[in-house]
Amino acid sequence: MAGMGLARAWKQMSWFYYQYLLVTALYMLEPWERTVFNSMLVSVVGMALYTGYVFMPQHIMAILHYFEIVQ
Repeated sequence: MAGMGLARAWKQMSWFYYQYLLVTALYMLEPWERTVFNSMLVSVVGMALYTGYVFMPQHIMAILHYFEIVQ
């Protein structure tokens, strides 16, 4: 029973990956090119998330102080 759920989840993830390849036109690239593109994409998204996590609280607090919502 658990194997069936795992197989279904794997099939769903494969379908999402195939859709990602089609939408971004990565299916036309060779495997090494696709790996380079995906690595760069993961790096950029990771850096954006880290930067947001580190700096957004400071900016939000500055905005709240500016509008005198927080003293």
